[in-house]
Amino acid sequence: MIEAVVFDLDGVVIDSEPVWEEVRRGVVAEFGGTWMPDTQKRLMGMSTPEWADYLTGELGVWLSPDETAATVIERMAERYRDHLPLLPHAAATMRAIADQWPIGVASSSPAVLIDTVLAALDVDVRVAISTETMKRGKPAPDVYLAVVERLGVTPERCVAVEDSSNGLRSAAAAGLIVVAVPQEAYPPDDDALAGASLVLTGLAELTPEAVARLA
Repeated sequence: MIEAVVFDLDGVVIDSEPVWEEVRRGVVAEFGGTWMPDTQKRLMGMSTPEWADYLTGELGVWLSPDETAATVIERMAERYRDHLPLLPHAAATMRAIADQWPIGVASSSPAVLIDTVLAALDVDVRVAISTETMKRGKPAPDVYLAVVERLGVTPERCVAVEDSSNGLRSAAAAGLIVVAVPQEAYPPDDDALAGASLVLTGLAELTPEAVARLA
């Protein structure tokens, strides 16, 4: 029996990865850093402290990690206030799932951005946790384990909906049943995708019936 469903946000509910890339790439260029070809892929799933340290330590941004994080997050919030890039069927899918099971959110976004998205969705999300509150971001299992604990369910009876390599690895490492909804622009690695019990082309395919069959 499925007891709960936990969603990632970036790349699953909102088409935010291009926005994150544009904003962070701009901050790196503005403050003396060098963006590398694999930077965006490496950043996906990192917690706020982790990616702020990476931008300053590895890419050469001359701001402090705290200043880097604050600058990026404020620019992301401005972009979200102008336009929230919800993915097709995201709100309807989450509402349909929430009618059947408790749902949670395990996201690498800062809490302020999670709150902005959830307010726009108007979905009954029982628990939402950001990796910024964790010592380790994805691919570590910490955030999923925290959400599952707060929901009061067991990982092996909980479904995770993810898109990125690090997100898929995080959910699998936590012992959840993994559903992958890959983004064409940022495809997950084959080994990460192999850990998914179900691979979908979009959230419209994540029906309550499809979730129930995962049991």
